[in-house]
Amino acid sequence: MNLLRVSTVSAASLLLVACVSMPKGPSVMVLPGTGKTFDQFRYDDVECRQFADVQIGGTSPSDAAADSVAKSAVVGTAIGAAAGAALGGRSGAAAGAGGGLLVGSAAGAGAGETSAYGLQRRYDYAYIQCMYAKGHKVPVSGRLTSSQPGPSYVPPPPPPPPPPR
Repeated sequence: MNLLRVSTVSAASLLLVACVSMPKGPSVMVLPGTGKTFDQFRYDDVECRQFADVQIGGTSPSDAAADSVAKSAVVGTAIGAAAGAALGGRSGAAAGAGGGLLVGSAAGAGAGETSAYGLQRRYDYAYIQCMYAKGHKVPVSGRLTSSQPGPSYVPPPPPPPPPPR
């Protein structure tokens, strides 16, 4: 009965994680470059999406997350069953497998999310590089500064003359 409850909770958590999906494509905004038509922008967008997809091995972030969750659940179940069998015999193996499935699913969910976001970030970098190379406007981070002093700039007074000898 206890194993059934643990397995039900684990299955529910796996389904919940499977429903969370990362976008398939860039998560950054790129604007058409100066002098570029919208048709040229759309063509370059498709080409750069394909380039970015190749750079990350053709795996979508959602696929990476689901794969990580599944692997962790399987490993957790196997380790839990082995530990349960070593400590409590046949009934311990069943409880250990259920607990391992639960812990493995939870660990897999965290690892899957991390894998998905890392993969999305790599995809975005490749996409931005491609679009920039084709002459489009891409996001930048940082603060703009000016080398020219603004209108409220007042230069400091000159230093005093040296003392007489």
